[in-house]
Amino acid sequence: MAREIPDLMAAVRTGTGKGAARQARREGNVPGIVYGNGKEPTPINLNYNYLLKRLRQGRFLQTLFNLKVEGGEEVHVICRGVQRDVVKDLPTHVDFMRVGDDSRINLFIHVEFINHEASPGLKRGGTLTVVRPEVELEVTAGDIPEKITVDLTDRVIGDVIHIEDVKLPKGAKPTIARNFVIANIAAPTGLVASEE
Repeated sequence: MAREIPDLMAAVRTGTGKGAARQARREGNVPGIVYGNGKEPTPINLNYNYLLKRLRQGRFLQTLFNLKVEGGEEVHVICRGVQRDVVKDLPTHVDFMRVGDDSRINLFIHVEFINHEASPGLKRGGTLTVVRPEVELEVTAGDIPEKITVDLTDRVIGDVIHIEDVKLPKGAKPTIARNFVIANIAAPTGLVASEE
C-alpha cells in the first residue's frame, strides 16, 4: 500500500552562498537546495519551525514529498540530506532531489513484526532479536511502501528470518543481492544455560 504524499511548503531563496544562507537563518528559515531530474538546482528556504516539526514526526528521509514552492511549480522530492549544527543538533541546511513518479530510488523502509502471540517460540520464552529494524529497498518513487511486514506465526526458537522469507511490496527489491538476516528468535538465557 502506497502512502499519501504529504505537502512541503517552501519559498524561493534569492541569492546563493554563505551570505544568503546566513541571512535566511537570521530570518527564521532553513536554506535548502532542490536538484536533479535534468533541471537547474533551485535554492529554497523552509520555515525553521515548520521543518523542525516535520523532522520530529520521523521518517523524513524515507518520505516522498510534494514540494510547493511559492510562485513556482509543484515537484515530487525526496530528502537526500539534513545538515545539522554540531552543538545544538538542529537543522542548518536541507538537500532535496527531484524525482519522477516512475523513478527508481533506494530508501530505508521500516520493518514491522506482527502476530507475536501466534509464535510458539515467543510463547516458550524466546526473544525476538531484530537485526535490521529497517531494510534498504529499491522502490518506485510513486509507490513507496509505508513498511514491510514480517509475520511471526508458527516461528519457533532458533528460527532465522531472511529477506527472502518476507513478501515485499510490488515493485520493491532489496539493494543487497544476498539473502541477509532481518531477525531471529533466540532461546531464553535460562534455557541455554540448562542445556549446557
